[in-house]
Amino acid sequence: MPADYSGTWDIVTNVNFEGYMVAIGIDFATRKIAGMLKPQKVIEQDGDSFIIKTLTTFRNYTFSFRTGEELDEVTKGLDNRKCKVVKSAVTNAVTLPCPQTVVNWDNNKLVCVQRGEKKNRGWTHWLEGNELHLEMHCEDQVCKQVYKKSA
Repeated sequence: MPADYSGTWDIVTNVNFEGYMVAIGIDFATRKIAGMLKPQKVIEQDGDSFIIKTLTTFRNYTFSFRTGEELDEVTKGLDNRKCKVVKSAVTNAVTLPCPQTVVNWDNNKLVCVQRGEKKNRGWTHWLEGNELHLEMHCEDQVCKQVYKKSA
């Protein structure tokens, strides 16, 4: 049985968020605002199905997925990538004009891979006691966040 990530989590530490935001292409003004925020994560888990809400006073982001299933991801409110699978009516070929996302279990860790315009992009979530760890990476930048369970 995989780990249970369900709950409300408040950020405690946020290391190299600025470097990570530069790497994913967030504009200067948004980076300055985002750097001052204290995000809260609300995670709803039903087996391998997840809804992860990242809530702030500036913007909210909801990411829904089922582990092991590739999905189109729209990152509205973050770096605003709009991802869609396009199927050609002529050749029946599928082209991917933007990144594709897949989240898998690695033991009790959730590992997300985002393929596309940026190299080495994705994140890993894991639990240690009443702490939720999140490591986000893009190109050569790594941001490490720790959240404490509040509910």
